[in-house]
Amino acid sequence: METRTPRLSIGLPVYNGEAFLARAIETLLAQTFRDFDLVICDNASTDRTAEICRQYAARDARVHYYRNDQNVGALGNFRRVFQLSRSELFKWAAHDDLHEPEFLMRCVAALDADPDVVLVYTRFHTIDEKDPMLAVRSTGLDTGGSRVARRFGELVRRDYPCVACYGVVRAEVLRRTHLLSSYADSDRVLLAELGLEGRILELPEPLFKRREHPNRSVLQFRSRQTRNEWFDPSKAGRPAFPYTKQFIGYLGAIRRAPISPIDRVRCTGVMARWLVHNFD
Repeated sequence: METRTPRLSIGLPVYNGEAFLARAIETLLAQTFRDFDLVICDNASTDRTAEICRQYAARDARVHYYRNDQNVGALGNFRRVFQLSRSELFKWAAHDDLHEPEFLMRCVAALDADPDVVLVYTRFHTIDEKDPMLAVRSTGLDTGGSRVARRFGELVRRDYPCVACYGVVRAEVLRRTHLLSSYADSDRVLLAELGLEGRILELPEPLFKRREHPNRSVLQFRSRQTRNEWFDPSKAGRPAFPYTKQFIGYLGAIRRAPISPIDRVRCTGVMARWLVHNFD
């Protein structure tokens, strides 16, 4: 018998996540919106990650566990969970973050209310290793309006946290993008590409908890070179040039975007100003 395709797929890439993984999975399975499956892809972990994932897969039919034979890098694993998904809506989830029970329901409702919206996320709490909530934060982005160049200009900034990547997105729109690329901060290019496709909303309720801890990738891999290698191990020893790659990525997104000629000119103007302030 064929199984029904759920409305939403959650992709959870993980490597050596035993410290926080169970809590992350629990808050996803406890969502009030239940029409989803959870695709976990283990990037050849060497700790108890596999054991934890298999326990949840045996307990809940919505959980599907996959394991890479070798570490394919963060980029490859993030791409793979999306490739394994099969629903009209998609969400990436991190192994160390938490979600309030209403997160999915509120995001899906916002997408259902407006076909011009392509991605929805919420304000967020920061938490530490022991879960106390440290602050409520917002990205501060103005991307909910109809002006394409305005949205694009907001998303090419470098001063906001990329928590929108963990929102709920229309999968058909995400498939039209280049997804994540093999350099640090390519998530900003992805968000800009999504912003060229449609409106991006931040809901005011803080329904997401982003964990700050010493083992976060941005703290472990502080230099451009080491972060590039974390994204894609095949880049080890190669020059990074992340801003140059971002610039090329943004221009490619403008070229491919389904926007008017005047909006294309305006977005190109945004990149001319961006280039003045960002260089390798």
